[in-house]
Amino acid sequence: MSVPQTTIALVFDYDQTLSPIYMQNDVLFPAFGIASEQFWEKCNTLCHEQGWESELAYMKCLLDYLGMDQVTNERLTQLGENLTFFPGVPECFDEMRAALTPEHKLAGIKIEYHIVSSGLQALIEGCDLKPYMTSIFGCEFGEENGKISFPKRTISHTQKTQYLFRINKGMLKHNEDVNDHMPADQRPIPFENMIYVGDGPTDVPCFTVMKNNGGHAIAVYNPEDPSGKSFSKCYNLTTYAGRVKHIAPADYQKGSHLRNVMEQMIRETADRILKTRLDERENARISAPTF
Repeated sequence: MSVPQTTIALVFDYDQTLSPIYMQNDVLFPAFGIASEQFWEKCNTLCHEQGWESELAYMKCLLDYLGMDQVTNERLTQLGENLTFFPGVPECFDEMRAALTPEHKLAGIKIEYHIVSSGLQALIEGCDLKPYMTSIFGCEFGEENGKISFPKRTISHTQKTQYLFRINKGMLKHNEDVNDHMPADQRPIPFENMIYVGDGPTDVPCFTVMKNNGGHAIAVYNPEDPSGKSFSKCYNLTTYAGRVKHIAPADYQKGSHLRNVMEQMIRETADRILKTRLDERENARISAPTF
């Protein structure tokens, strides 16, 4: 027996998508007096000269810098309270639910929000976005003697796609094996009910999963970036790489181009789900015998 599949999931990257500032630069480095340029130079050296994976490199560097301060995950979460967002965040998450009509809601159609980031999960969990999110996935540190120690989990650009499948299958707990077979009609959120919002090349694997499976994807850029690089990487994704159909400034306020695109996608998806539900109900009816 199939599941209703009446949930629409909006999935967001974090850095440069929901926030104009990398989370480490935003709250972590200022709190511990870490020089940003020196830190990222050290990370790049590990990657380019020693072949480290980028996420493991930055987590190792964080441990090197934060080790003497005996930082806890709880402390990281506290720092997340001061994270900075693009205009309209987090208000948009409540406001976008208004894109659903009373008819949609009567059919059980609802909206969920998720974050899949290569940044630190502990920081995001401390910010104002958490109450709106069904799930938050990011890199994590384990703890020894109450202090952060070894990387517990990293999420690379390609590994982000695993979490799209977790959302697709409803397997949001790490102890659930996302590779287990699940028929398409048993997956609570089919990809065609998903909208992925990211900012550039690091989101290409997720954009590709969306494109290949009937989902939606939007690339956003920082309109305040004086270098124009933020816009250029999005422009290249749609014009030359064909990864996404839509690009928009990262302005989440009501009436903005991005909000209009997201809300139109929500409405069209909800209309399709509603039609499917009505068709299923009609096809299940058997007329009573007449005399």
